[in-house]
Amino acid sequence: MGATSLGRGPASISLIVIESVGIVRASLRLVFAADPDLKILGEAEDANAGLALVASLRGQGLRLALVGLELGGDHDSFWLIRSLREQSPELIILATGTDLHRGAISQGLFAGADGFVHKNSSPERFVEATRRAAAGEVVLEGLPRGALGGIVEGVESMERQRATTPILTDREKVVLVAAADGLTAREIGRRLGVSERTVTTHLNHIYRKLNVSSRIAALSAAWRLGLITPVVSVVARADEQARDPAYVAVPG
Repeated sequence: MGATSLGRGPASISLIVIESVGIVRASLRLVFAADPDLKILGEAEDANAGLALVASLRGQGLRLALVGLELGGDHDSFWLIRSLREQSPELIILATGTDLHRGAISQGLFAGADGFVHKNSSPERFVEATRRAAAGEVVLEGLPRGALGGIVEGVESMERQRATTPILTDREKVVLVAAADGLTAREIGRRLGVSERTVTTHLNHIYRKLNVSSRIAALSAAWRLGLITPVVSVVARADEQARDPAYVAVPG
């Protein structure tokens, strides 16, 4: 599994395709090749490769990512959309799909996609939907009849669920407090009786939920939000340093 780069040149709209089915990637390649204003910079067949591809193209004019909603596994399409939204907020994400389970489109939009286009759309409508998304429109192209109301209802339901669900789980709070002691993921795992991978997964979820990228930032954010008690000295120091304009971080 992996990603490939496909020729990089000037174009009005530069995009990538993250899609698990090879024939779909090939079809999209042909569709966009017929339009000189659209340029595919690369392709990926799974979420991890897609995230890496976006990182490798940073600064090269990448504007839009087509993400198939059928990606499976622990790192599925929705994980990828959330990760792309957090790491590349300027990137336009257009979800695609065919026979999706009920609520998949809603979940994709809720995770951060800017729109959806059905894979059964005609090439002309698919290209036009891509152009409209790149121009900043919220695109919902090729929805089955009656699907729009379900999408709105699904997004509203997930918003209500998020509003009534604690930001961090009890286990995530325990992991974060242990991280404040400066322990490695392996050491935290030994303390809590779980695997290193489980700890790493918890930390990644914490960073995503708090919209941060480091332990110190996570601790500071969790303290300010009242998710952990401010008795952990490293949290207080982190917050104090963050508010002090004279503070300069020294590597190491």
